Amino acid sequence: MKIFVAGAGGMLSTDIIPVLSQGHTCSSATIDEMDITSVDSVRGTVDRHSPDIIINCAAYTNVDGAEKDRAMAVLVNATGTQHLALVCAERDIPLCHVSTDYVFSGTSTVPYTPFDDTDPVNFYGFSKLAGEKYVQWLLRKFYIIRTSWLYGRFGKNFVKTILDLSGKMDTLRVVNDQKGNPTWTVSLSRGIKTIVESGKYGIYHVTDATDGTLSWYDFTVEILRLSGKPNKVIPVTTDEFPRPAKRPAYSVLDLSAAMYSTPFQPRPWNEALAEYLKDEALAEYLKDENSNSGAAGA
Repeated sequence: MKIFVAGAGGMLSTDIIPVLSQGHTCSSATIDEMDITSVDSVRGTVDRHSPDIIINCAAYTNVDGAEKDRAMAVLVNATGTQHLALVCAERDIPLCHVSTDYVFSGTSTVPYTPFDDTDPVNFYGFSKLAGEKYVQWLLRKFYIIRTSWLYGRFGKNFVKTILDLSGKMDTLRVVNDQKGNPTWTVSLSRGIKTIVESGKYGIYHVTDATDGTLSWYDFTVEILRLSGKPNKVIPVTTDEFPRPAKRPAYSVLDLSAAMYSTPFQPRPWNEALAEYLKDEALAEYLKDENSNSGAAGA
């Protein structure tokens, strides 16, 4: 396949392009090369690349920032996705759109399936859900891939924050009442590749696998253990660590649909994390990067 990736240069796209290039011809465009908020820019770029499928990694991902700059969140996550879907519909090209666990309310006590009702509790989740709706309304051939708690080699993420803080503070305070699935960008990239190769359109959940009880606190303890860090970690409640945007308390995603319908098989979250922490690029990052924050949360 000729695969075109929108949103090159981001955390996910940086890993997904080499993964997709194993067996496929892959091209891409950064936000400077293709402005997804302009349908004419999208049309012109897609026509130059003439892909068989488009994978949308372009997104406004600042959860707290979306509460303050709602117009930008909608422009990128909703309208931008609408433009991609329109152009795909005009040219009969499938679209694979990457979405989020934050489309759910977090009031469930069991993992969310792709068939469960959505009900976001923050504006970031609302804007991502709007993008999903445009894909479903405008296309027959689409993949919507929801993921969660993403971390990778490039860009800021929770793992890097914890490792940075571990070199500055003896004790870390981390929320213990939000449950979810950490996901390495390489795991997600491989999952997306497997699903689009299957040709089975639909909505899927793709993360690394947990038992459904993992919190940010638990995630932190394992990050430090695997890294050989001696820091003490104190669990705190979400109320003790207020953020501008509300977070879903329970956003664990059920992976069964992807596992039953396609060859996708998730990796255990701790195995993926261990492999990630061996990455030389991450080690170099940790030598040079500094963090000014004293607490951590989603």
